[in-house]
Amino acid sequence: MAKFKFVEISKNKKIRYLFNSSSCDIYVVFLHGFKSDLEGDKPKALYRFCKKNNIGFLALEYSGHGKSYGKFEQGTISSWTQDAKKVIKKKIKRKKIILVGSSMGGWIGLNLFKYMNNKILAFVGIAPAPEFLDRLMWKNFTLRVKKQIINKKFHIFNHGGFEYNISYNLIKDGRKNKFFNKNFKNKIFITILHGKKDDVVPIYISKKIMKVFKNAKKKLIIIKNGDHSLSKKNNLKKLTKEVELIYNNLKKHI
Repeated sequence: MAKFKFVEISKNKKIRYLFNSSSCDIYVVFLHGFKSDLEGDKPKALYRFCKKNNIGFLALEYSGHGKSYGKFEQGTISSWTQDAKKVIKKKIKRKKIILVGSSMGGWIGLNLFKYMNNKILAFVGIAPAPEFLDRLMWKNFTLRVKKQIINKKFHIFNHGGFEYNISYNLIKDGRKNKFFNKNFKNKIFITILHGKKDDVVPIYISKKIMKVFKNAKKKLIIIKNGDHSLSKKNNLKKLTKEVELIYNNLKKHI
């Protein structure tokens, strides 16, 4: 496994990243989920696949995640999107991109179309979760929890064995990062993998994403026994296979 490195994107902010350099014109960029990091199976599997096939690869940890600098509680969808944008610009500059976004990383990846629309040739979502803070969290909170978040600014939220410190600032910022009100006409590849047994992000979210991209070459893959993480060996094999199919298709035209 390659060593993780850090890139400085501002005076007080260093972001940890994983990188495979390549002379190829297309890089795979992986964006992890909410409170996740680069120690997981998905970034490692994608890194190994890209290394083996001499494909450029970049994965990063947003501020407050993993070993990157900063406090998680101070981060927002907007600031984490900026982290991703800055690291991509610093590390791969003029290269074209296949974006792979897992859960919240899918939201951040979809946000990046605003800044690098012409660089992104494909989007691969792994149970992507745009607008999850409002649609899947806030709307399901009780009135008591909502009042606590508004008055005390934070709420400790437990789900799936994990603890999340949700700030009111994070919720409010999420509402500024709407995705489903957009309409993209990009003729790109869109592939989404979603587990049928996902109890975090419902499949209808992936179906809604497909509708936003009117002219894309779209594929929605429902994995029968898949959960939200899709980190089992057969799931990872499916993920790398889909990335390889897109990469080979794109190479023919570049």
